[in-house]
This record gives sequence, C-alpha cells and structure tokens, in this order.
Amino acid sequence: MADAARRPFERRGRLSADSPLVGSLREGDEGFDPRPDELELPDRAPEPEAQPDPRSLSRLIPAPESDRQIDDWGRSEAAFRLAEPFLNFYYRYWFRVDLQDVENVPSSGGALLVANHSGALPPDAPMIMHGIRTEHSDPRPVYMLGEHWFKGYPGVGMITNKIGLVAAHPANAQRLLRDEGRLALVFPEGQKGSRKLYWQRYRLRRFGRGGFVRTAMRAGVPIVPIAVVGAEEAMPIFAHVPLLQRVTGLIYFPVNHAFPHFGLAAGMMYLPAKFKIRFLEPVDLSGYGPDDADDVALVQSISEEIRATIQREVDSLVASRESVWFG
Repeated sequence: MADAARRPFERRGRLSADSPLVGSLREGDEGFDPRPDELELPDRAPEPEAQPDPRSLSRLIPAPESDRQIDDWGRSEAAFRLAEPFLNFYYRYWFRVDLQDVENVPSSGGALLVANHSGALPPDAPMIMHGIRTEHSDPRPVYMLGEHWFKGYPGVGMITNKIGLVAAHPANAQRLLRDEGRLALVFPEGQKGSRKLYWQRYRLRRFGRGGFVRTAMRAGVPIVPIAVVGAEEAMPIFAHVPLLQRVTGLIYFPVNHAFPHFGLAAGMMYLPAKFKIRFLEPVDLSGYGPDDADDVALVQSISEEIRATIQREVDSLVASRESVWFG
C-alpha cells in the first residue's frame, strides 16, 4: 500500500528548469531576468511611432449640404432670409454701397478676407458679407472670425452665430479655410479699429502680430485685402467714458450722435454715409509652407505689407470722393 501511495509523486518527478511552473520558455518568447538592472540602457532606441497626418482626418468632415438650414457652425440660412430686407435697405438705399472688384474673391476653395475696421458698432462686416452674397457671380457664404467677448452678452452669441460669426481660434480657422474650403473674414485691427475717435478716422492701427498671415500659411489659402470707406462716418465716436465702461462692463463706452442718449436703439441709427468697398488682388501664399508660419520676421513683414496696401487704397478712396454722403 505504501508503494502504491508513492507512485503518483514518483510519476511527477522533480521540477526541472524546463517546467512551466518555473517559467519555461517556448521559442520566440522573451526571457525573464529575476535580477534586472534598472539602469541598463537598451541595445537600441525604440522606433518612434508614426504620427498620423492631421490633414488626412479632413475626410471625416461631412460635405456641406445645401439643403441644411443650419450648418455645423450655427450659421442659419433662414436667419439670413429673415434679415435680407433689412440688409438690403442698408446696403442699397442707406449706405448705397459701391462694391468694386468683387471678382477678386475666389469662386471656390478657401480664402482669408482681410479688411480695415471702424465704427462704434461696425457696419463693415455685414456690408461685405451681403455684397459677396448678392453681387458675386458665384455667391458663397462668408464666415467672420470674431473675438470671444461676443459670448459674454446675453442673446448676442446666439444671434451672431446665426449670421456666421465664429470664435477666432486657430482650430476653427484651419477647419474653415483648409478642411472645408470656406471664405473667412477677419479684421486684424480688432477693437483698436472700432474704438477709434472721429479725428483718427482712416488711420489703420497695427495688425497685431500677424496672426492672420500665420493662419493663411498653415491653411494654404490666399489672402484677399479689402479697403472700406464710409464706416467711419456712419457710426463715428466723439469720445470715450472710461468710468461708465467699467460700470457697464462694455468693452468701451462711446459717445456719438446716438449713444448713450438713445440706448440700445442707437445700434439702428447709422448716419447715411456713402460706402465704398474695394477688393484688392489676392496675396498668393502658395510659395510658403506651414513651417514658414513660425518665422516671426517673415510673418510680420507680410502683415505690414498687407496693412500698407490697404492703407494706400483707403487713402485713394477718401481722396477721390467729393462728399461723405454722396460719394
């Protein structure tokens, strides 16, 4: 009986180095070292993982659908149709816009439109957008890259989104221009342009640090400069009140012919100045690559050249007009 009880254990035998219980390896398996050296360097550096090209992801963005009432950016065709009689009144009868060389705006593909900026409540953006919408041979929607402060006022963010305002973020700009091939309008002067006093009219402010040039280079699209005359007189600013600016939380508190004595109604009280909008020859940036956008000197040089070009055209339009109201 004792011999029979020992037989199962005898059949098992002793554990060998090849036993699975002590970590036996099959051919091709990695070894296990019970005393690893944590400071030992690998025989060779691991191969870096290939990073996917972000541009290849653009195929995942759905194609524009002409029958959609609201697109991915919140722009609403229904809102434009409702506002069209109002925009037409200002465009054709109040400002009597003289749109020149609109064919310089590309009929297809992305392009960055760059214009001078002015007026306490600037009317230049809606007039440019409406002009392209109604007078271009191939009308296209125009999106405006604006500052984030629009979101801080109740109801303003919703309304501005409906008419095509997009927060001026690099990711938004790249998707609009490069991935979707849209038209985007930007005012490099920003608040510095819209808060100019009347005696400072038609003197373009510095175009920031040339961010719009950097954006166009990375997106691989041309820049179309635009010169606008008339907005300075349509909604002039005679003075600023810093104390009331701090109290109200506005970005500035202007004093002019309608504000503050008419309150919010002042936004509808533009003076009937004659508008002239001239689209200049596109600036081709196809010779530059995305890496050139990091060249600060190059970007600033192109930015200043575009600003100087727009300033010359503005000066020419102002010098050629005989009357502020009749052109």
